[in-house]
Amino acid sequence: QVQLVESGGGSVQAGGSLRLSCAASGSIQGINAMGWYRQPPGKQREQVAVIHSAGGTSYAASVQGRFTISRDTAKNTMYLQMNGLKPEDTAVYTCVADKGPRDLYWGQGIQVTVSS
Repeated sequence: QVQLVESGGGSVQAGGSLRLSCAASGSIQGINAMGWYRQPPGKQREQVAVIHSAGGTSYAASVQGRFTISRDTAKNTMYLQMNGLKPEDTAVYTCVADKGPRDLYWGQGIQVTVSS
């Protein structure tokens, strides 16, 4: 089992920045990738960013150039630096750890609210 705990959410005005953190614990060996998903109010959950075990990253088009995903392996923590936030970035953000097919672990989610 992998436990994931997010922190760093909150409310910010448009144009502002936030950094989300996701601390992993438990059976973290064998994690192939970690990422961030978000679910805006009344909408489906969408993938935001992914970082693979080898360090490669990918982003949703809507956040490319504004968000940066990173990790600190010594601290078993993943980050999402969010700059230039827009009201449409308002969502519950959840981190996920992928250990293989049908072996996903999810955090509890954290609210990010961007006001115009």
